[in-house]
Amino acid sequence: MQPNTLLDAILDEAGISHAGLAAHVNQAGRARGLALRYEHTAVARWLKGQRPRGQVPDLICEVLASRLHRPVTLDDIGLGVPGEPAAPHTGSLSGFVERATALWRSDQQQRPHLLGAPALTGTPAVLPVWEWENPPEDTDVSRGGRHRVTAADLETVRCARTHYEQMYRKAGGIATRARIVGFLNSEAAPLLRGSYTDATGRQLHRATGGLVAVAGICAYDSDAHGLAQRYFHQALRLAKASGDRGLGAYVIALLVNQALYMREYRQAVAFAEAALRAAGRHITPALASDLYAMQAKAYAHLGDGGSALSCIRRAEQAAERIRRGYEPDETGYVQPGLVNVQVAEALLSLGELAAAGEHAAAAVDTPAHDRGRVHRLAMLSTIELRQGHADKAVATAVRMAEQARGMESQRLRDRLRAVREHLVNSGCAGTAEAAELIDGALRVPL
Repeated sequence: MQPNTLLDAILDEAGISHAGLAAHVNQAGRARGLALRYEHTAVARWLKGQRPRGQVPDLICEVLASRLHRPVTLDDIGLGVPGEPAAPHTGSLSGFVERATALWRSDQQQRPHLLGAPALTGTPAVLPVWEWENPPEDTDVSRGGRHRVTAADLETVRCARTHYEQMYRKAGGIATRARIVGFLNSEAAPLLRGSYTDATGRQLHRATGGLVAVAGICAYDSDAHGLAQRYFHQALRLAKASGDRGLGAYVIALLVNQALYMREYRQAVAFAEAALRAAGRHITPALASDLYAMQAKAYAHLGDGGSALSCIRRAEQAAERIRRGYEPDETGYVQPGLVNVQVAEALLSLGELAAAGEHAAAAVDTPAHDRGRVHRLAMLSTIELRQGHADKAVATAVRMAEQARGMESQRLRDRLRAVREHLVNSGCAGTAEAAELIDGALRVPL
């Protein structure tokens, strides 16, 4: 089930509580001869995605229409398709905008049914990628709203994406997510509902798609995987509306990374192939290198060494073609050394310790932003310990723990815990110092 963010948003607009809606629905039901006994717990289930039975959806519309003094349809409350809440990737572009902005509003208000939503699996997880790759395309994305979107508005959204991406890299997703979601609600939502031509609209959807993707990254970094996935799906729909295939491929790379984390290795391979296939000549060397490197990790986890090594070669070849200054802002994360650490992880899974160590050491010796450096040091420490170099592993782990200070990130904490566990389980002398330093970093609550 997907959270019904549309119902959540319209309840908030109407200023009606869960208990209040239940009471009004019961009263409206009595007028139709129905003996209903709903309580606030039922409304909470509806917000989590459960569909009310029988005439209740119509009664909800009736109650809200009376409260808001305007017609309210089943689509308005996320119950337009019997048995299924409206999905964020289906229907008209204007309908998508309303569903997307409803999710942003619910996220800003920290609705528990949204923050704790599980990640989608099966067809619902794959469908947005399929719809991005296949027709129909958006032939006209113009819109007539109250506020005319200007070039200055577009630049503000682009600058916000850069600002929040840098904040994420320095401080982590937990600290950044509330800020970026606040911007989406206060600035981006009114622009999407504004007035713009097809050409301006495509630029607006592209700029907003890049920003929404960063919101997804921050949700992923906060361990809110269902929410992150929904943001990525939104970014993919916005990328399609923009007509920018390269942006869509970048968003799919984020989905590939999440699939790897959730151990959905076959899905990771398939998504990466879809991005490489559909983006074609629009894909940049930096993005291609990352997609091939992540495919290599997936194949290595699946035990397919031949395919993993083939993807490693392709990743390295693409990395050699990267030209700084000719890449879009979104692929700036593919810094020198990133492919090395990805390849090191794949080789480690294949048991190729010597080659993995060489790649990990090369990654650490290459300058990187703060966050990337923590991941690189974590990988090198793990490999050094596997190679029996306990002293080196401890020294690297100490550098990693010191580098992670000041960052609020569940993913980095996962890395710290994993390195600590490997150190303690090794039983090697000198590991206590590094373990204590890591414990100190983990004591501070996020």
